[in-house]
Amino acid sequence: MLGQAGTWVGATARQIARAVRRGDTSATAVIADHLDHIQHYDRIVHAFRQVRAAEALAEAEAVDEQPELGNLPLAGVPIAVKENTPVVGVRTWHGSEAAAGPVAERDHEVVRRLRGAGAIVVGTTRMPELGLFASTDDDSATTRNPWRTDRTPGGSSGGAAAAVAAGLVPIAHGNDGLGSIRIPAACCGLVGIKPGRGVVPAGIGATDWFGLAEHGILATTVSDAALGFAVLAGRAPERLVEPDRLRVAVSLRSPVAGVFPDADACRSTGSIARLLVRLGHDAVRADPAYPVSLGLRGIATWFAAAYRDAAETGIDMYALQPRTRRHAALGARAVQAGLVREDDRAACRERYRDWFADGRFDVLLTPALATAPPVATDWHNRSWQANMISSLRYAPYSAPWNIAGFPGVVVPAGVRADGLPTAVQLIGRPGSELTLLAVAGQIEAAAPWRRHAPGWPRARQRSRVA
Repeated sequence: MLGQAGTWVGATARQIARAVRRGDTSATAVIADHLDHIQHYDRIVHAFRQVRAAEALAEAEAVDEQPELGNLPLAGVPIAVKENTPVVGVRTWHGSEAAAGPVAERDHEVVRRLRGAGAIVVGTTRMPELGLFASTDDDSATTRNPWRTDRTPGGSSGGAAAAVAAGLVPIAHGNDGLGSIRIPAACCGLVGIKPGRGVVPAGIGATDWFGLAEHGILATTVSDAALGFAVLAGRAPERLVEPDRLRVAVSLRSPVAGVFPDADACRSTGSIARLLVRLGHDAVRADPAYPVSLGLRGIATWFAAAYRDAAETGIDMYALQPRTRRHAALGARAVQAGLVREDDRAACRERYRDWFADGRFDVLLTPALATAPPVATDWHNRSWQANMISSLRYAPYSAPWNIAGFPGVVVPAGVRADGLPTAVQLIGRPGSELTLLAVAGQIEAAAPWRRHAPGWPRARQRSRVA
């Protein structure tokens, strides 16, 4: 199946892999199409830090030369990897020149799994410095939202989301410490999955953000997200099965005191709640508790993650952006004061496990964002306070579920009055990734969304057709 730009650009990961396995096209042709598209259009959205053009083509040829492709679920699929995750032969950036690490000598385990499934890494995508804030920019570029280039694609997996929403790749890897997959997925009208704790190998930064951070997938369809998740989790891909009648808790309450969802966020969440009822599920209003102590401990862990990532990896603290230095300095104080403890995170997990069990809830439905994505600008030059206020004000809903270690999925839920996408978040008990994806699939089937930002992928005058 040809993509919207007259090539395989715009096709889904499943469509591409099926075509490559059948011999309808080659991995080399697919990768050439996408590299050409990246070359011409990434200059608009600035999704990529590094593009592996020659290496990706060589790896595509190696896939084409394999005698048996039937066991490769991602055969020939172009994928982008977030720049804080080692890809052999590529410098491991962490959002800025000051935070960048050396050239990786080996792939991270999740990259190894993606390659083992037949995927081709075409490049690494941009993120904010140390992944700390919910916008993506540094001195070299500002990553832009393909839906509206004056807005941010979110963070910290902002480059990954921009690349998928613009059709530069059909699927992208990201990681999520306090919402860093789900926030950009919501900003860019994508499906984003953050697995629960321990489902996918982590190894993110110095401490995995004290166990908060997980690797996941951004995609344009639930099917692609499920496929990518299966590969990362080391599982055989399986068909999603429609769930039995579920009890869905619907909550608009923000975990951050004083932050409230706007009219578009409320409308889209209500619309999806009514849709789930029509699909045969029960939906009731119910708010999880968000104790002040949970928020304070979560923020302290956020600070401490910056401190540990900088201190334990030998980064020159004085070379970092002022907002990052302030964050890390607060993190050092939090660690010294004993505010970052696994016991607190374990207690949080038990509290929410009990809430799901006592209320007999299977799924929690919330807005994905409280407001529209902020402007795309030089947030890295703005004050720490401005960055904190912006991040907490527009994206308050994701962080508790990293602290608890529960899985979460974001799905598009319509379009805002300003033309930007809206989205909802689905949260479930540990081990419920496939249930959440199945519910997301029901939503997609009943209320399909635009797979890419309006006007993307962009067609050019070209004669070759795959």
